[in-house]
Amino acid sequence: MAHCVTLVQLSISCDHLIDKDIGSKSDPLCVLLQDVGGGNWAEVRRTVGLRLWREARTILGVEECMTVTLIGLCPQLGRTERVRNCSSPEFSKTLQLEYHFETVQKLRFGIYDIDNKTPELGDDDFLGGAECSLGQIVSSQIITLPLMLKPGKPAGRGTITVSAQEMKDSRVVTMEVEARNLDKKDFLGKSDPFLEFFRQSDGKWHLVYRSEVIKNNLNPTWKRFSVPLQHFCGGDPSTPIQVRCSDYDSDGSHDLIGTFYTSLAQLQAVPANFECIHPEKQQKKKSYKNSGTVCVKICQVETQYSFLDYVMGGCQINFTVGIDFTGSNGDPSSPDSLHYLSPTGVNEYLTALWSVGSVIQDYDSDKLFPAFGFGAQVPPDWQVSHEFALNFNPNNPYCTGIQGIVDAYRQALPQVRLYGPTNFAPIINHVARFATQAAHQRTASQYFVLLLLTDGAVTDVEATREAVVRASHLPMSVIIVGVGGADFEAMEQLDADGGPLHTRSGEAAARDIVQFVPYRRFQNAPREALAQTVLAEVPIQLVSYFKAQGWAPFKPLPPPAKGPAQAAQT
Repeated sequence: MAHCVTLVQLSISCDHLIDKDIGSKSDPLCVLLQDVGGGNWAEVRRTVGLRLWREARTILGVEECMTVTLIGLCPQLGRTERVRNCSSPEFSKTLQLEYHFETVQKLRFGIYDIDNKTPELGDDDFLGGAECSLGQIVSSQIITLPLMLKPGKPAGRGTITVSAQEMKDSRVVTMEVEARNLDKKDFLGKSDPFLEFFRQSDGKWHLVYRSEVIKNNLNPTWKRFSVPLQHFCGGDPSTPIQVRCSDYDSDGSHDLIGTFYTSLAQLQAVPANFECIHPEKQQKKKSYKNSGTVCVKICQVETQYSFLDYVMGGCQINFTVGIDFTGSNGDPSSPDSLHYLSPTGVNEYLTALWSVGSVIQDYDSDKLFPAFGFGAQVPPDWQVSHEFALNFNPNNPYCTGIQGIVDAYRQALPQVRLYGPTNFAPIINHVARFATQAAHQRTASQYFVLLLLTDGAVTDVEATREAVVRASHLPMSVIIVGVGGADFEAMEQLDADGGPLHTRSGEAAARDIVQFVPYRRFQNAPREALAQTVLAEVPIQLVSYFKAQGWAPFKPLPPPAKGPAQAAQT
């Protein structure tokens, strides 16, 4: 499974903090905590057992917590330095943590006035705290929050400002390579050549890239490829690079055709031609020249933008929901129905909606989400609709937040008649129309995610295939969650993990944009497990689309501004 995991660096500053010290200002420090479930928050440091237990109780006021849970589930977070005598500090020490798109990472920032050298915070004055998700921070680039003494109780004054920066060298080496007149190695054929690139480090050669094998060809052209610059040469263009060309054998005993030594600086002097030399042949034969030549047609260092580059560059992720109201769900008034609302007001549809929507909503600035139903007879004429607004307002189908979608669903349920069939194409085409308009802007400013919640196999299979293939050329992804215990084989085919999806006429999808997951596989798992699975591919799909179009982030991030000199720090 593809995951979006990267390291994010948070820079923190505060304004107008309360002065707790007599005759001077406070000496603030910021502590970063993360929600570890069960209403508990934890700061994790390189510590063990009893000490961690004691600090968790002291810092968090946790009356019951398991040390093993804190150690096992929390990434290492940390604290800023203390800034002496300052009510508006800008902390120089950044806080780092892993960023996961597919989960809601709830964070709590605590500001303390430090008046001693002990690591415990229970004897220090609490100046205020703020809570938000990491998704909110990275999608906003910078966020300012009021400090609170506890939920619903403002600190009186003071704000915290948090900005995020992805920590990575985003440059890659992109190359296109071909070879000519390679030695014949196979007895009954030519050669099956492939390339391997190694960089020298610590006196050893480390493999950095292996090409595909081209069968029975002495003049191959390999596919263009990209390797992170840091991985390829450690960021140093003069690092020695060894290139080996070999003949593939299925038993692993590959035969060396030839090798040569170079560097990134030399590879960039395109077109660059290198003789493949087989050391043993060179020693045995005085007339030996080479075992073929390798030509580097393209070698360039370029920026490879990440998902965070696009999101932090202003790309909005537009979330749309489609809910199945076909008769196969059963009478909503019956406890056996998938639409039956339990005494607590939930069912599989709403649980899946909350799980996925709670992650997505942080990446949409206005929090207005179109929500539709399909497969029901709707008032007033009771015609079957495969694209009706849940709020029954076709001119404005937007709901405010995920709770707004839940409220619209609950109100619509008793007003429609469940019918059929299960047609996906109308809603996919509806979202595709908006994605088409966004694509015409030729900027990486918008991406669309459609969540379809359904209880059974799609009826309009061919129309849905056509719709998905067309949508694969647009800034759009489709997530399908199957609720209930029906046969979802047709959904698995739409997912196309085994190869590109094709229409009946043979047109192939430009990329895989569908992710299908049966809800009941996660019925007894934590709620976030479903979101992690269905959303894990969205970052890859978004980046692959914008990269194929050649679109850089909508608003390139400016270099961080240097703040004024700070007060003396410890």
